[in-house]
Amino acid sequence: MKDFYVADAGRRADDPKQRELQSTFLVVSKQLKPKRNGGDYLALVFCDRTGHLEAKMWDNIGQFLDKFEADEVVQVKGYVNRYNGRPQFIVHSIGRVRPEDVDFGDFLPKTDKDIDELWRQLTGFVSDVRDPYLHALLEAFLSDGDIASAYRIAPAAKTLHHAYIGGLLEHVVSLLNLCALASRNYPYINRDLLYAGAFLHDIGKIHELTYARSFGYSTRGQLLGHMIIELEMLQAKIALVPGFPDELKTLLEHILISHHGQYEFGSPKLPMFPEALMLHYLDDLDSKMESMQAQCVRAHDNLGAWAGYSPSLARPLLNSRKYLDTSMPDEPDGAE
Repeated sequence: MKDFYVADAGRRADDPKQRELQSTFLVVSKQLKPKRNGGDYLALVFCDRTGHLEAKMWDNIGQFLDKFEADEVVQVKGYVNRYNGRPQFIVHSIGRVRPEDVDFGDFLPKTDKDIDELWRQLTGFVSDVRDPYLHALLEAFLSDGDIASAYRIAPAAKTLHHAYIGGLLEHVVSLLNLCALASRNYPYINRDLLYAGAFLHDIGKIHELTYARSFGYSTRGQLLGHMIIELEMLQAKIALVPGFPDELKTLLEHILISHHGQYEFGSPKLPMFPEALMLHYLDDLDSKMESMQAQCVRAHDNLGAWAGYSPSLARPLLNSRKYLDTSMPDEPDGAE
């Protein structure tokens, strides 16, 4: 078991007596870059189940360049410091760890929610679907052992949001809770159709993404994407529900291929009816809120309240809670 995790990097960087360390990490990326004064250095990103850590190897890189690759677990020696207010690892030596000696549970981030409780909530939403065809369809997915087991552990994305084991399930349950709230405010919404769309909108990611030892894309995922994959999955399960209405099938297909909302975000169609539009905006809300919160958590060790620039949201992020905590004056004498 690891004795140092990325979550401890900030504390170790601020303590001169604990900066030197030896540990294991999963290599997220490995790039050879030129130094300003000539020569090359290695720019690395390490991760474990608690987060990501940028790393640099400045010297003797020729000795270690071929001793590891991205997506491998490595043993490293070096020290932790701060650069631009954030922890980074300066690598002195590095080499791969044999796969048989690796517990990948130490390296893949995982939801902090209870998977069994999330699954109970998911099945509860399915039980609330009253339309007999939609209910039978969703039950067909739940009763498929391979799909159900993958649905419980798959991430919702490689990097953008809910990018951890159990992330897909956490995202869908959160989305269904939003659907329940929003549909009460708009009574003309077909709640059953909305629930079915939320359940199915990312289910293709169980095949699009790979997540056994690191997060990436399968060949099928790269070539087709999760929308095409889930349309195929939908067709297969609808075939098991006798008399499933063609019109209902068309609405579900449209929800799946329009849920990204805009052409530039990979949506083949724009949402064209209320349930499709609502699902898009609620899905977008949930993914962006999780992405923003995750960056604020990762930047917890930053010296200020700013959490850095978010490439996915295309803006710098402020940790509002930290900002208020650090800027509020002390209570006046005598306050109760």
